[in-house]
Amino acid sequence: MRKNIYLYCPLFIFFVIFSSCVYRTKQPSNLELLSAIENAFVDIATTSKPAIVGVFAGNPKWDSPRWGSGFFFRQDGYILTNDHIVHGAEYYKVRLLDSSTLDAKLVGTDINTDVAVLKVDGDQEFPILQLADSEKVRVGQFAIAIGNPFQLDYTVTTGVVSGKGRSVLGGLSFIRYENFIQTDAWINTGSSGGPLLNIQGEVIGINALIRKVENTPAPARAGAGFAIPSNLVNTIGNQLMAKGKIIRGYLGIIMREVSQGIQVRNVYFDTPAYRGGLEQHDIIVEYNGKKVQKIHEFRMLIAESQVGKESIIKVLRRGQERTLNVTIAELPPEFAGTPFESESVSWKMLGLAVRKLEKGDYQRYAYLTDKDRGVIVERVKKNAPGFNAKIPRGALILAINGKEISDVQTLEALLQAEQDALELILDIKSSHGTEKLTVQLQK
Repeated sequence: MRKNIYLYCPLFIFFVIFSSCVYRTKQPSNLELLSAIENAFVDIATTSKPAIVGVFAGNPKWDSPRWGSGFFFRQDGYILTNDHIVHGAEYYKVRLLDSSTLDAKLVGTDINTDVAVLKVDGDQEFPILQLADSEKVRVGQFAIAIGNPFQLDYTVTTGVVSGKGRSVLGGLSFIRYENFIQTDAWINTGSSGGPLLNIQGEVIGINALIRKVENTPAPARAGAGFAIPSNLVNTIGNQLMAKGKIIRGYLGIIMREVSQGIQVRNVYFDTPAYRGGLEQHDIIVEYNGKKVQKIHEFRMLIAESQVGKESIIKVLRRGQERTLNVTIAELPPEFAGTPFESESVSWKMLGLAVRKLEKGDYQRYAYLTDKDRGVIVERVKKNAPGFNAKIPRGALILAINGKEISDVQTLEALLQAEQDALELILDIKSSHGTEKLTVQLQK
């Protein structure tokens, strides 16, 4: 036995030495490693740039147009950018990599997430960037930002993902639904709307804002950059393309974070929270079976809830756990930051702004089906006849005085014919069921 061991040992030693030598000769040098990384960044920039555009938004009342960035995410000309670039504008243009300029139209915008969709027309298929799954983004991974800071077209900067799930106090105050990706990749004025990419050249987020150190001079960048995650962008972008607007759930509370969960600081009167029994000082610990701790995460859960659907909320009240059933309503437009003026007959007579029933509405309103017909109540003017008759926002108007409503034009025509009436009987369908409501008209 001892003899066999000595015979095999030299062979074993030779194999180890030979393997070690072969392994070492295959190791790239430091220069080769750096060159590979450099080439990867160059390739990403080269292949991504054709899909990225400069965005210009103007209004005759403004001294100068706003500029920013955006990118094609559909080959038929749909562009993702930021709401704060296009908000309030009356005309839009995009500049392509070859410096050509195209007129664009606004498809839809969402002030609450700072996402907007533009559309350009053309015979060609436009180059696009793919959206990554932002849930798979890791803190520490490479991040590449491309945009037009200070109108310096197609500026490429690199860095890493510094954090996830950020809620930025002191950022853009109108952004209500925050779940930012933080990055140290250099971005600045004009970078907004541009993509934040991973090393596969996929979009992990839309660059939205920077957080500056207090007292930093206005033109200087001194702070972290924040991007809207691609999963949220994808959801908002597709809804805007389908409807031109976002339908969100609404609870109706002021809240703050505490160690046990989310504490209710105030409950607005006649809101889902009020009607569902939530009280000041309640601590919300669970929503539809999911533990809640962060306000920005809880807001997203409410926003994505189906309007008219009953949600189960567990709270701690004076140390005791209670379960409440709350029917979620639609977020009022005033909280969405959307101004409104109307010359319609329905607004003047009833204080109701309506819109046509869309195909996907039954997916967002729990009480509707794909067989329903009528018009959706979009807004209710306070103290107007519709408000006094307790017609809720999101209700479907089926008929007036027994005459069926098929679209907005039919409703307007019927109301026009009833200008001298003292009251109207409306058939509506809402979270309260199908009912007839008498509306006393103001004379």
